[in-house]
Amino acid sequence: MADIILTARAAKRINEIMGSEPPGSSLRISVNGGGCSGFSYAFDITRAREGDDIVIERDGATVLVDPVSLEYMGGATIDFVNDLIGQSFKIENPLATASCGCGTSFAI
Repeated sequence: MADIILTARAAKRINEIMGSEPPGSSLRISVNGGGCSGFSYAFDITRAREGDDIVIERDGATVLVDPVSLEYMGGATIDFVNDLIGQSFKIENPLATASCGCGTSFAI
């Protein structure tokens, strides 16, 4: 399974968010069934790490992904964008065959 890449912009934003969270907090990204394209990404802040979590670290930021979600997002790039329609984390997923306009739902 291909690694997940965390961009410098995403790491910077995660660090900004975690600055107001309890020490040891991380961003958990998971894939859930549902959404307008079949699957959707969920973003949660957690202090709990599971033994089989995949840990992605960059510039002091930590992202956790469970093994089942990794099957749906291997090789993805997690970025943070700030454009005319707003700020958000954007996941470029090479496994996705389609996605919706909101960017948080995709199909495989």
